[in-house]
Amino acid sequence: MSARLVMKLRVAEVTKLTPEITGFRFVHPRRPRLPEWTAGAHVDVHLPDGAVRQYSLCGDPGDRSSYRIAVKREDGGRGGSAWLHAHAAADMEIPVSAPRNHFHIETREGRHVLIAGGIGVTPLLALARVFARENRDFAFHYCIRHPHKAAFVDELRELCGDRLTLWVSDEGAMLDPLALMDAERGAQLVVCGPAPLTDAIEAAADQVGWPLEAYHTERFTALSDAGFEPESFQAVIASTGTELDVPADRSLLSVLAENGIELDSSCEIGVCGSCECGYLKGDVIHRDVVLGPKAQRTRLMPCVSRAAGKVVLDL
Repeated sequence: MSARLVMKLRVAEVTKLTPEITGFRFVHPRRPRLPEWTAGAHVDVHLPDGAVRQYSLCGDPGDRSSYRIAVKREDGGRGGSAWLHAHAAADMEIPVSAPRNHFHIETREGRHVLIAGGIGVTPLLALARVFARENRDFAFHYCIRHPHKAAFVDELRELCGDRLTLWVSDEGAMLDPLALMDAERGAQLVVCGPAPLTDAIEAAADQVGWPLEAYHTERFTALSDAGFEPESFQAVIASTGTELDVPADRSLLSVLAENGIELDSSCEIGVCGSCECGYLKGDVIHRDVVLGPKAQRTRLMPCVSRAAGKVVLDL
């Protein structure tokens, strides 16, 4: 597996978007253009302690002069957002990877309905920029607590016009997923936000039988492991025939590394997509929040995914 390009980018701008969310704009210190990207992509930000964190790009994919991210401070998180809020400042150089997209939306003809909640607005903002520029048929539903506590409200109003609907919970306005789906049958549904929102939309989609190929979602938090009991299984390396035993209390990723097969990794909770690899055969138990139903047929995340019995890895 080829390593991703990592560049030392300069922080060109730091913007306080809300009391909890700060925007950062990165530029290359010597080159006018950065690697291209598509709406839904994220970059890896490498922190001084060696940690790597993923943040969705929220700028314009057509503008390669800079990368924009927005980071919500999570005081109970893993430390990445807290470090950026406390230490990242203008003119500082920070290692940032080339973009990668696990949330690529094929912008098919027809209507698209974008549903964002909280910081989940970031990848959908980039998608809305593309749709607005191309004069596509779309609607943007933004679920927030209060307009002054949500990022990009004014920018979305200017960008989307009457295609934007704000659902402000502090004012008693809550999105009804079933009513929305009833009104938007035939559209492509694109969802990103916290678990309560994505879970509610997904449950409604299951209830009405929304087509899988018309449903796209991205989650920022790992799946809950409540009730899940991992079991041991066997992994076969297709290129060599090597058979590896994966105990119930260890990940496939760690067993591969122990046997000299090093894959990129970062979060190790099934969120970032760094360790993705292919498989050729097996009953895989997918525990990530990255891969969609189509990709799950041939791809898995070895940091969290397991198998029933045996899996043959395309390695």
